[in-house]
Amino acid sequence: MTFTHSLYPDNWSELATAIKQQAQWRCQKCGLQCIPPGENTSDLTRSKRRVYTLQVHHWDRNPANNHRGNLIALCSGCHLYYHQGGKSNVSPGQLSLW
Repeated sequence: MTFTHSLYPDNWSELATAIKQQAQWRCQKCGLQCIPPGENTSDLTRSKRRVYTLQVHHWDRNPANNHRGNLIALCSGCHLYYHQGGKSNVSPGQLSLW
């Protein structure tokens, strides 16, 4: 996944943080408890930190569509699975099906 800053709104960081806070820093697919800001991660390898990083996904893959219903908090593994699987037409209601 390539992150192109110009495609995202100026307040993306705040929007993404709000989505993650609403999810209580848990992946909304697998339930993995991810690392909230300020948590000490010095005992984790870089690889483990990546595993426990929560990301925000756009269901329609359109970074300009930041309506709440289009955004979901996913751990890096679930986010990668979603993109690799080409599941761009899966709606939030179908999340439990994949």
